[in-house]
Order: sequence, then structure tokens, then C-alpha cells
Amino acid sequence: MRFFLFSLALLLLAACAPKAPPPVAIEVPERTIDYLSEVKPILDRRCVVCHSCYNSPCQLKLSSFDGTDRGASKKKVYNAMRLKTMDPTRLFIDAQTTAGWRKKDFFSVTESSAESGFNNSFMLELLNHKMHHPKSNGDYYPEAEDLTCAENSSELGGYLEKHPNGGMPFGFPPLKKDEFNIIAGWLVQGAHGPTPGEQQALTAPAKKDLAAIKRWQDFFNTNDIKHAVTARYLYEHLFLAHITFDATGKTFYELIRSRTPPGEPIDLVATVRPYDDPQADKVYYRFRRIHSTIVYKTHMVFTLDDDEMARLEQLFIKPPWQEMPHTIGYDTRVSANPFVAFAQIPVRSRYQFLLDHAHYIIMTFIRGPVCRGQIALNVIPDHFWVMFLDPEFDLSVRYPAFLRLHRDDLKMPIEQGSRFPVLNLINNPYHKAIQRFFKARQDFYAAHYFNGLGYEAIWKGNRPDDSPLLTVYRHFDSASSHKGVLGELPRTMWVIDYPLFERIYYALVAGFDVYGTMGHQLAIRLYMDTLRVEAESSFLEFMPADRRKEMLQSWYGKIPYKDIHAFQTAMPSGIAFSTREPKREFIEQLVDKWIPKSIGINFDPINYLAAGKEYPPLPEKYQSREDYLQGLRAVSRPGTAFVRLFNDYNANLAYLRIRMPKGKQDIVASLVVNRWHDNVTYLFGEKGTLNSRKDRIDVLKGFIGSYPNYFFDVTVAQMPDFLDLLENMQDTPEDIARLKHYGVNRSREDFWPHYDWLQQRFLHDQPVRAGIFDLNRYYFHAD
Repeated sequence: MRFFLFSLALLLLAACAPKAPPPVAIEVPERTIDYLSEVKPILDRRCVVCHSCYNSPCQLKLSSFDGTDRGASKKKVYNAMRLKTMDPTRLFIDAQTTAGWRKKDFFSVTESSAESGFNNSFMLELLNHKMHHPKSNGDYYPEAEDLTCAENSSELGGYLEKHPNGGMPFGFPPLKKDEFNIIAGWLVQGAHGPTPGEQQALTAPAKKDLAAIKRWQDFFNTNDIKHAVTARYLYEHLFLAHITFDATGKTFYELIRSRTPPGEPIDLVATVRPYDDPQADKVYYRFRRIHSTIVYKTHMVFTLDDDEMARLEQLFIKPPWQEMPHTIGYDTRVSANPFVAFAQIPVRSRYQFLLDHAHYIIMTFIRGPVCRGQIALNVIPDHFWVMFLDPEFDLSVRYPAFLRLHRDDLKMPIEQGSRFPVLNLINNPYHKAIQRFFKARQDFYAAHYFNGLGYEAIWKGNRPDDSPLLTVYRHFDSASSHKGVLGELPRTMWVIDYPLFERIYYALVAGFDVYGTMGHQLAIRLYMDTLRVEAESSFLEFMPADRRKEMLQSWYGKIPYKDIHAFQTAMPSGIAFSTREPKREFIEQLVDKWIPKSIGINFDPINYLAAGKEYPPLPEKYQSREDYLQGLRAVSRPGTAFVRLFNDYNANLAYLRIRMPKGKQDIVASLVVNRWHDNVTYLFGEKGTLNSRKDRIDVLKGFIGSYPNYFFDVTVAQMPDFLDLLENMQDTPEDIARLKHYGVNRSREDFWPHYDWLQQRFLHDQPVRAGIFDLNRYYFHAD
């Protein structure tokens, strides 16, 4: 009897267990399908849009054959509660072969165990399921914490049974029949990649770049201490860069460390951080060609040309150094503190290098090692402007001994590596150190500039390509940075000096480990909290002393002023303001009278309201260009009906295509929603600080950000109705229908043509700096 019951239980379990989907019958094509010319373009257009970064679902990166062949993993890169570090899984770095990735628990998505003429690879099963269940409905969260990453056919069958509309592309329309047939034919033929000759052509340096590569590798590997220390400093700031040797070129390289010299095959030094011990007797700096598809979120271009070579020689090699040039070790107390490691290099040289490339450096912090960064990015407001202290007024530049004197207080939590103990945050020594340093800095500045600092103390830039003023937009869990002053006057502004600039970079970029523990990531987040207050306080030094407390309190809402009082100073302002709006007066004077016109910085013509101006109403008629500008200005006021209704974290950035009459080029604009936060000092519970009645939209020409949440497609004749909808939309069936008419929902059959047009326009408008957009955060609801 017991045996019978046991057997019955096994039969019931077997009956209830998910069944593997049947193999897909495929007619084997008579010709060989080519990966590079036929398969890869389809993957780039339809798959790379979600599978290309740390946030790729199941770590499946399809931007190269290497990533496709590597496959997927159940391991989650993003884990806010991780107590142990995770072994890094960086493509092209942490393993070099498919066999190496199998040892790291990656499994194939292209292999099939079915008989000839059939295929049961995960890729084909998911694509085929979508072909038979093409309609997307419900909510789609490709970055969800509980995302299923099926490792075998049974798990895949259970997933598809539970989510019948979960085929690929996830939550978007299926491939066209001919696209599916190409991918299916390629898979049934064995999913072969480039031939050895093709792979060599993909990875070998372009012939046009060979001379430049030799010249720059000679520079980085010159056998004297000055060049060696300079090369290390530059590498630690350029390890994320997509390097080009021609400002108009489209071939990009990464700067890496190798155990082998130029001329020999690269033996990559694969460390977590650029300043980690390479564990090699000697390292060589080499350039490795980037052959994967360029995606915009990680595409940070840095040009190494003849002008840059001359500039680096001028800054680093020709001047006498502050100390006798000497080699540097890799003890973390040294290597994780650039003020100690590079103390011998003149501070002026280091700071000028950062200023020369201010946009790139800020971009690395905004877009760098984090592809999904809500916890990392909720430390900054949704919109703010950044400026820099002029080197002639930066006392750490003029008196370098100040940094040496306080270098122990310039230490950062990154010196603890990736395993910062959470309990150490209770009596956080780094918070105390940063407060001590800022107090010493403020006392030093107050004593030296007893009459305060004026407009002349802000760096104005020297060359047309310089970025003395930057705009930062946060789009919930991503962000973007832009040259100039975009948008309306922001609540806060930053002024960055050399010590702050270097700490922002090392704490948030060079020293950050996305695979680190909860303690590591929390420590960096809290440290950045204090750096933000320092930057804001440096800006307040230019404001009237009797207005600072009021301004600071307006930024931090209910947080007691005393909690951030440690970062304030009694130093007077060096500016005699003539209005009751000193912040607006300051920036208008700076832009209109101090920044050279050759730099090309002007106020945003749509969103910025000059002193004394108010938001206009929607125009009664649209007959001229000014009428349309008035309409756009009207919908950028705070608290429009649209931003109050759509206040989800997944509704922060939209691209608008305005179709013009025949013969005129269509216009593209970005609708950037700036969410109001009472303050940004929280770690969790962000919703409690939001106020949708104070949210606003910036309407900006061109493309902003890497992660669009929505597309709108409107003819110029429909613009009056569309703007009226943004201004006055109600939660009624009629208005929802109007929005659906203009919006491109992820379920629309014609979604991909809309996406393709916008993507191609971006690549056309910015051929060097553009890349593939990421659709992981496209508005989640399909209807």
C-alpha cells in the first residue's frame, strides 16, 4: 500500500511538473547564414536594446558574438543585500573563452539537443513563443528582482506556462517573419560566429590608427619615472573611456594594462579597480579595439590626438614636480587615495587635466560603472548645474602643502575594498574625516579670501570645447550630463574644486565595485551624500551670507539645519547683489558677461525664464514659430496635469517626433520630467519626499539620456492639441484615448518602425557620440 501511494505521488508530481517546450521544427536553409552580415544586424536592432550592460536580463549580453556564445547566468549583479562579494563577470575581462564562462556558471542560449531539423535552444524557444503569442499585455519589468532565468528546458517550460506573453522580445512586438527565419536558420545550423579571419579583422586595430596607437603606446610606456607615474594617473582616469584617435572617427579602443609589451598578444591584467595591484613585475599600457556594438549608456568618448599629446606633455612632463619623481606601490592606503599616490605630480597639472575633460569626468560618475543606479543616484537632485573653481583661486592648487597636511582626512571608504563592514557605518570614520577636511578648507579660505569670492573665481574655460558649466539630469535610476545650462533655474548648483573633483571620481567611479557587498555600496552612497553637501556649500559661498541658511533649508526641507551646519562658512560673498534673487542673478551674470562667447554656452531658449518673466499661457492660435515656443514654455511650468497624472518612476523621459510638412526635416525633442524631492538625503523611502504638484517638464531639442521611457509621434498640425493635453489632461477615457493616439505603447504592432526611426536619427545627428538606446525601462504597461 505504501509503495502504491508513493508511486501515485510520483506520478502526480510528474503530471504537475512543467513540461519542456517541444523543439521547434525548422527547415534547414540550403545556404549558410552569415552571422556578421545577417544575424548581428537583427540582434543589434531587436535584442541589444535590452541585452548589453550589467542590467542585461540574466546577464545575457548580445552586443557581440562573444557575449551571445557566453550565454546567460542565474547570478544577479544587482543585489542590494549582498553580504559577500560576487566574482566579477565582465565580458572580455574576467574570462576569455566560452569554457571559462561555463566554469563561472554561465549556460548556453544557442545550443540545441534536438535532432536534425529541430532546435530547442533557449533563444529559439523564446523567439518562437513570441511569434505564436505576439500580443503583449500586462506589465513588463525586465530588471525585476525576481526575474526568471531558466537554466534548463523544464524551467523554461514552467516560465512560458506561467507567462504565456513572456516570449522575446520581452513586452515588445515579435520579429518579422524573415528576421525570425534568419535567426532560426542560423541557430539550426549551429549558431556559428565570425570566422577566424573575420574575428581577426574585427579585433585588430584599424590601419588608419596604427601610427597613432604606436605613438601613444610609446608615450604611456616610456621608460622613465615621470612618464610611468603620469601613465598610471591617466589610466586610472581613462579606463572606462571609448578612445578614438580622430575626433571624427568611429573606431574606438579601450586603454588596458597588459603583462606583455606592444607587439605581442595582450595578456590582460584583470583587476576589479584600475588602481589594484596588477600582480605583475611590469605592466604595459595597450589599446584594445572595441568590437562589440556601441551602446549609448556606456559610450564615453575621449580623443587622443596630437593636440592632446602636446597638452599632456605641457601639463605632466615638462613642469618640475612637487617631489622627486618616484615609483608608487599598490598598498590600498596609498593607491586608493590619489592625494597620496600622486602627491608628486603638481596639483595644478592634475586639476587642469580634470578641467580640460570636465564633461567626460562628470559623465563617468553619471553614466559610468552603474547601469542601474537608483540607490546610487538618489543622492543627487533631478536637475542641477555644475561649475568649477578657477585654478588661480583654488587654494589647494596655489598651496599644495595644504593637501599634504590634510591627506589623512581625504581618505575614502574605497580603501576598504569591496567588503566594507556595515557595522563600521555606525560610527563612520569617513564622515568625520570629510567634515574635518571641509572645516579646515573653509577656515583656510575664510582667512585667505577675507572679502569673499566673486565671479572671477569661477573657471570660464579656455578653449571652445571646454565645459565650464554642465547640466545634470537624473532620470530616476539613470542620469545624463550635458554641456551648458539646460532647463529652468534649478534649485541647487554645485561648485567643484580640485579636492572635491578627485574624490567624486575615485569614490564613485574608480573605486566603486558593482559586485561589492551591501556595506561597500552603502558606504559609497553615504560618502557621496557628504560630497554633494560640500559642492552645494561651495556654491553658497558666492551667495549673500544672510541668505544662505534660508536657501539651504529650502533644499533640505524638514531636515534640521544643524545636521548640515558643519559644511557652512562665515566667509562673506565677494559679490554685491542688486536683486532679491541672488542665485538667478549670479548665473545670469556669469553666462552673459563672464563666460567667453567662443565657449558656446547660452541659456535654454525654451525652458529658462529670465528674471522678471513668468510662464505664459498656451497661445490661442499657432501661426508663427514664437507661438509654438510659447506653447512649449507653457507646458514646462511646474505641476502640469500630465506630470501629476503620470508620476511613476518609469515615466521620466520621452522622445517626441514632430512630423513636418513634406520637404522639411522632422524635429526631435526630449521631454525630461524633473521630479520634485523635498530632499535627497534619504536612502530608502524616496516616494515620501516626492511632490508631483511641483514636478515639471523640460522640453529640449534632440536626444537626452540613454533610457527612453516613452515615444510620442505628432504632426506639426497636431501640436496644439498635444500641448493642450500636456497642460490640461484629465483622467478621463477621452483624454486617455488622445494620449494613446500620440503615444507609442510597447504593445503597438508598429512599435519597431517608430524606434528604428528615432535610433537612426540619433546615429545620424551624432555619428561619433551616439549609440544604441536601452529599452529596459520603457514604460512597463502594455495595452
